[in-house]
Amino acid sequence: MAQQGDEHYLTTAEVARRLQVKPETIYSYVSRGHLTSVRARGRRGSLFAASEVERLAGRSVEHPGVVERIETELTLLRDDELYYRGHSVRDLVETQTVESVAHLLWTGQLEPTAFVAEPALVDLARASIAVAPATARKVDQLRIAVAVLGAADPLRFDLARESVVAAARGLLGVLIEALPGPAGGGSVGDRLWPKLSTQPVKPGLLGAALILLADHGLAVSTIAARVAASSRANLYSVVSAGLGALDGQYHGAAPTLAYQFLDRALQDPVQVLSDRLRSGESIPGFGHRIYERRDPRAEVLFGLMAGEPILEQLTAITSKVPAFPNSDLAVAAMMHAYDFHPDAGEALFAIARIVGWTAHALEEYAEPGLRFRALGVYTGRDGDL
Repeated sequence: MAQQGDEHYLTTAEVARRLQVKPETIYSYVSRGHLTSVRARGRRGSLFAASEVERLAGRSVEHPGVVERIETELTLLRDDELYYRGHSVRDLVETQTVESVAHLLWTGQLEPTAFVAEPALVDLARASIAVAPATARKVDQLRIAVAVLGAADPLRFDLARESVVAAARGLLGVLIEALPGPAGGGSVGDRLWPKLSTQPVKPGLLGAALILLADHGLAVSTIAARVAASSRANLYSVVSAGLGALDGQYHGAAPTLAYQFLDRALQDPVQVLSDRLRSGESIPGFGHRIYERRDPRAEVLFGLMAGEPILEQLTAITSKVPAFPNSDLAVAAMMHAYDFHPDAGEALFAIARIVGWTAHALEEYAEPGLRFRALGVYTGRDGDL
């Protein structure tokens, strides 16, 4: 029961209008502790303290500065280990499929699901990819297909969780099937394999890589995806925003740079390392901004490639570098070991990260809209004011 006069409280509908969200989102705020509901006096429904609502609204577009801390229940990086919603990624690789891990990130539940590819949409995506120039990379083809598939979905503006999850499952299924290359069968990773490699499938390896790369906290592409979601952009636009940020040389290009470095280092590791050190350039595939002693994703991938000759060659290289190998080097080693296309690493990274971007978009849809508003500080010359 509210202890003050009701004029100090707002109804659910009034709060929804003030925060520019759907009424059901209000109850999400309550469950997450952002708002406190009280029972209305003499009528049905809940009330919310106006002062508390205004504090929450202050995190939206009226907020004069950037949101510096983003609450997320998705990914934890602690003690050089990686967890999705409290589950060790090492355990998930051993016991779960790509689809079930995606469902975990999207809904919090480990349940069997499927990335279903509607044939008509696969044909549409292939037709759009076919228009791309011969110089287009696989990640370029993905970007084109996502834009076209979004334009073809009349229900793309439905941002209800179940609708977004269904759209993400369909989008991933179509993208994997539509990429140029022979059709694969079996698991998601095994279906993707012939699109990226000319060698026979190594069962489970690509699926493990997709799980390991699905999310990694608030990386730059994930921030881009969340900013798009904060404007209530649809899933396809959110993914397009993530793909745009992923295309930078400091982010999505990292597996390709590690692949190119490893290509040279396998021939003459001492000379290649000497050249990098002399130029002052960092060595691709080594070290990390967050991990201090090891990258668990790299350890898992190397373990799955046990017995491959390339691992012996890698030892000669890693022994001469003071930093530890990261997931980019592990992906590059996998690409060399199984004759992947040179641009396969970026495509693998992009497809995996669509899972994470979707999860972050779902979180962002439950937050106040347009909350990412940085305060611009003008430093140019004065004009005629």
